[in-house]
Amino acid sequence: MSAVQVNSEKQNIVERKPSNSDASSVLKQTNPVEVEKGASQDDVEEAKGHSWTSYKRLRPFILVGLALVILGWWISSIVLPATRHRWIVQTVWAWTFILIIAFRFIPNSVVTKPVGAIWGPLVAKPFDRLPRPAKLGLGWLALLGIVFGSAFGFTLPKGTTYGDRAISVLGLFVFQFCFWATSHNRSQVPWQTVIVGLFFQQAIALFVLKSDAGFRIFKWLAFLAADFLEQSKVGAIFFFDEDSVVTKHWFFAGVLSAIIFFIAFVQMMYYLGVMQWIIKHFAWFFFKTMNVSGAEAVIAAASPFIGQGESACLVKPYVDVMTDSEIHLAMTSGFSTIAGSVLLAYISLGVPAQNLITSSVMSIPASIAVSKIRWPETEEPVTRGRVVVDRGENGPDAPANALHAFSQGAVFGLVVAGLILANLLTILSLIAAINGLLTWVGKGFSIHHLTLELVIGYIFYPITFFLGVPRGEILRVARLLATKLVANEFSAYLNLRAIMESENPLSYRAWVIAQYALCGFANLGSVGIQIGVLSAMAPAKAKTISRVALSAMVCGFITTLQTAGIAGMLI
Repeated sequence: MSAVQVNSEKQNIVERKPSNSDASSVLKQTNPVEVEKGASQDDVEEAKGHSWTSYKRLRPFILVGLALVILGWWISSIVLPATRHRWIVQTVWAWTFILIIAFRFIPNSVVTKPVGAIWGPLVAKPFDRLPRPAKLGLGWLALLGIVFGSAFGFTLPKGTTYGDRAISVLGLFVFQFCFWATSHNRSQVPWQTVIVGLFFQQAIALFVLKSDAGFRIFKWLAFLAADFLEQSKVGAIFFFDEDSVVTKHWFFAGVLSAIIFFIAFVQMMYYLGVMQWIIKHFAWFFFKTMNVSGAEAVIAAASPFIGQGESACLVKPYVDVMTDSEIHLAMTSGFSTIAGSVLLAYISLGVPAQNLITSSVMSIPASIAVSKIRWPETEEPVTRGRVVVDRGENGPDAPANALHAFSQGAVFGLVVAGLILANLLTILSLIAAINGLLTWVGKGFSIHHLTLELVIGYIFYPITFFLGVPRGEILRVARLLATKLVANEFSAYLNLRAIMESENPLSYRAWVIAQYALCGFANLGSVGIQIGVLSAMAPAKAKTISRVALSAMVCGFITTLQTAGIAGMLI
């Protein structure tokens, strides 16, 4: 069977709407009580239709009332002195929701027509007339302008020199050159996608690190996420005790309970369609601006929310017909970001939440750009030209209601927490065993502290140099990167916290760069996780998934280093 036929069949499965007879049979299965009591099927359908009609009649009043409440919430941020400090955040969120509600009644053409009348003749048409080399030339100029402007256009904070920033800029170019030199097909690299991705990565960093509005918005997002995950402590205290959870900060009691709670909540949001709506609109932006397939856009946009592997579940019907380049990008985006479910774990280790969120958001466009340099698209993706999100409503395991979805999510969260606990326990023990062997061997050469982190740290020394880390602290940060690659980011952040609490902590610049550089799932253990998840969804692609996995992990690892280097340009 050809790929086109497979796609046609899958599209029919995903997009086919149930017929009247199908709907009737479903009603008979889901409403046996009414049938047994003698209610006819027509009566049941009439009752459902009446409820829907009543809702449609009240819907405008409900939405208008909600909009007025949100408007009052926004006005309070301007008028009341106690809330005036957060007016920027409330303005962004209030007017976002008000506009979403307004466009339920206002046709999109009210905005698109005036914008199109200006954008088309003044920007789009003149730009389209330019030859391709001229377009790429303008793109490179814009990218170089924002890179050098970011690095040298701002005053230097204490402890930083322009030389440090210049090294970070040089590192960015060195990383891109290495990806191009080792590209799977250098002649097919989509430079438009690369330029836009790197430009967005730089623009997000500028918005957050150099603008008060951006910093406040991301800080508020971080506070909101941390405060929400903090509620999981109520359940943890019920099973353990307040001293273990709040004072002693037991990893299992505090961190893993938050992961279980968050995953359960996300599963419920999936059932309600909230996550699909957010991710689909987020993916549409990258789909339009970076010219990637719909499946790639959805997976890349979802990775910071639900993590590696699981993000591919959103396009599950299309995984087995994805191209090699799409699979490579799907895995790279998972390696270069973190999942919201483990956010609290890093926060509890002393990492500022806004840095974690900023790093993950910056890594979305960067992972697309890096992946497309390393493994360009040479085939025709099935989902090119459309964004598709699978809601996962079909199948015997589909939840019956929101509470059932929450319960299923809790079970899945327990599995994820167990995997984290088991992997962390065994990998840390394995590294300790290897370090013990290396130390024993090293003593024969009068090397008394020979460890795996030290060996790989020296290998990573030149890479860490290109991040702009102060020269006297390069080896210490390089060893943290080695720990992240060999073990995981949990272990690396634990070591970072220990260093910052020691008598000889890192400088502020090295500390911030290390925070960004460690923020990603690129490690050897995650390779197995991604191969297992994707191979389970597409057994026919198992060989391809295994073949591109190592390349994707390296790309994801370097993507987080790129993000750290850009942070180094701005601090």
